[in-house]
Amino acid sequence: MPLLSSADCDAIILSIKVALTATLISLPLGFLYAYLMTFFRFRAKVLLEVLVNLPLTLPPVVMGYLLLVSLGRNGWLAPLLDLFGVRLIFTWKAAVLASAIVGFPLLVRSIRIAMEGIDGRLVQASRTLGAGPIDTLLSVILPLSVSGVVSGASLMFARSLGEFGATIIVAGNMPGSTQTIPLAIYDYASSPGGERAALSLCAVAVGISVFVLAGHEALVKRLARRT
Repeated sequence: MPLLSSADCDAIILSIKVALTATLISLPLGFLYAYLMTFFRFRAKVLLEVLVNLPLTLPPVVMGYLLLVSLGRNGWLAPLLDLFGVRLIFTWKAAVLASAIVGFPLLVRSIRIAMEGIDGRLVQASRTLGAGPIDTLLSVILPLSVSGVVSGASLMFARSLGEFGATIIVAGNMPGSTQTIPLAIYDYASSPGGERAALSLCAVAVGISVFVLAGHEALVKRLARRT
């Protein structure tokens, strides 16, 4: 009997697909959000700080339920989704959205730490030499924030890979369609005789996470040497 069934392979592929998509979609917004929070001062800054970190303090199930009542058939945003013919709930796209929201604070925090470590004199020098805000962002801030972007992307990918609470609420647990590794493990753990299959998927999840984190460490060290 194989250690991994076809449904398990589907769950692994879907987990990687969801985590990668959520990370790639969140990167531009996360970078701009971190840039705004680091280099600008405005009255609503405290409110934005609270909002971006809220997913870290709320249970993922709460975030999933809020998404459900917002995007469901009778949700607050249902008329807008119907207008464009978009269906999110109980699809893999809902899993992407849940993972993006839950992992977004980790992405923003890592990028902000990198941006806050930039010598302000470099930014001022670029402005003095005639560079506009966009030129300074692309030629000074972005290159010096690459390590933070890499760190944030790695952490968000790993977090998205293990997302369970919000995903099961908005995407469901349908094998071959919306079932990710954590949901498959949950199924096996709650079924008699499923211990072996659950352990196999746990080993796969650990292996993927170790690979991602090891790659992250190697890339960060390489960028540090170049800097």
